[in-house]
Amino acid sequence: MNRRTFLHAGALAATAPLALRGAANSADVSGDDSLRRLGIWDVHCHVTTQGPTPSARMEALVRIADRVGVERLCINMSPPWNYEPTPEQFRKSNDDVLAILKDWSSRAFGFVYLNPKYPKESLAELERCVADGPMIGIKLWVGWHCNKPELDPIVRRAAELDALILQHTWIKQRGKGNLPEESTPMELAELSARHPGVPLVCGHTGGGDWALGIRAIRACPDVYADLGGGDPVYGEVEMAVRELGASRVLYGSDVAGRSFASQIGRVLGADISLADKKLILRGNLQRLLTPALRRKGITP
Repeated sequence: MNRRTFLHAGALAATAPLALRGAANSADVSGDDSLRRLGIWDVHCHVTTQGPTPSARMEALVRIADRVGVERLCINMSPPWNYEPTPEQFRKSNDDVLAILKDWSSRAFGFVYLNPKYPKESLAELERCVADGPMIGIKLWVGWHCNKPELDPIVRRAAELDALILQHTWIKQRGKGNLPEESTPMELAELSARHPGVPLVCGHTGGGDWALGIRAIRACPDVYADLGGGDPVYGEVEMAVRELGASRVLYGSDVAGRSFASQIGRVLGADISLADKKLILRGNLQRLLTPALRRKGITP
C-alpha cells in the first residue's frame, strides 16, 4: 500500500459517519457491510477533552468516538500526568475515572492506575477500584520498571480478579533514551515469563521502535500488542499479524495522544484479511475482557 492509499484510508475513518466505512484498497472491506456495524473496542484511551467535570469531558470524547465508530473505550488515567505518581496522585486519577464510570458505564471500561513503586498502596487501590468497584483492568505507566519484583503481587491479584493489565512500553529512538523508570517490551517479556497464563497488554508495543517491540514479545504467548500511540506508519499492523498472529493484536488509539481515526486507518488500510481486522478492532479485546465483565455481571 502506498502513501496515498494509506492517507485515504485514514481520511475515510475520520470523515464517514460511524467510520468503518471501508478501506481504500481492500475489496473485502469496502464490499462487506459487517465492518460498518462492528463497533470498535479501544483498549487505550485518555479523557483529555474539555469540560468542567470528568463526566462532561467524557461526554465530549464520546461525541468524537461516535463519529468514527468506537463503541467501547477503556479509560486509563486522568490528567495531570505525573511520571512517578504518589499514592495520593494515582488515587485522584482513579477517582476521576470512577466519576466517568458512574455516568458512562454503557460506553466505558475503567482501568485502575497504579504505581508499583508503592506496592501496599497499589494493592489497596486495586481492591478499592476493581475487587470492590466497577473497574476491570489495570494501567501501569512509567512509575517503575515492569520487570521489577514489586509488580509480582499486583499481577497475581490481577489474575485472581480477571483484570487485564495494560503496561506502557516504549523504545526511544534517535538517542533520546527512555525516561528513568519507563518500561520496554523486553522488560514486559520478563514479567510475563514469571506469570505464565496471565494476559498482559504491551502498551504501544515499543512505540518508536515497534519492529523491535513486536519481536521482543513474539515468544510470549500471553502478551498482546497494542497498536495505539505510535506514529501511523505503514507495515506495523501487517508485521504484528505475521509475527504474533492476529489473535494477539489489539486496536488502541491512545487518544488524545493520537486520534481515533489515524489509528483506525492503520487497521483498515492494512493488507490483512477482513477476519483479522475484525479481531483487531473488537474481537480480541472483547474476548480478553469477558471474564472480568462476567465477574461484574455484565454481558459482553
